[in-house]
Amino acid sequence: MATKSLYVGNISHGTSEQELRDFFQEFGPLGDIRIIEGKGFAFVDVPAERAADAIAATNGKDFNGRALRVDEARPRPPRQEGGGFGGGGGGFRGGDRRDDRGGRRGRF
Repeated sequence: MATKSLYVGNISHGTSEQELRDFFQEFGPLGDIRIIEGKGFAFVDVPAERAADAIAATNGKDFNGRALRVDEARPRPPRQEGGGFGGGGGGFRGGDRRDDRGGRRGRF
């Protein structure tokens, strides 16, 4: 059976996998449920042919006192090599300028 992964946002931080499973059970049989700890979102795998119904029925609905944001999960974009910070430098004007005694030198 083919599944689609749904992004489920705005969940409370104490939400359990079983609570999400119970909430989405009418669209099951469900596959994996992955809660991203401390971030307030999860991914729920539902049968592909029921994904649109699940989104329509649950998006904006109250769940543990919060309005859910449910949408089809998008693939994670590839990470840039080197962390994406551009590298180099490290201090003011390209580096920390100190003399041999640990004091600053030159003009800033």
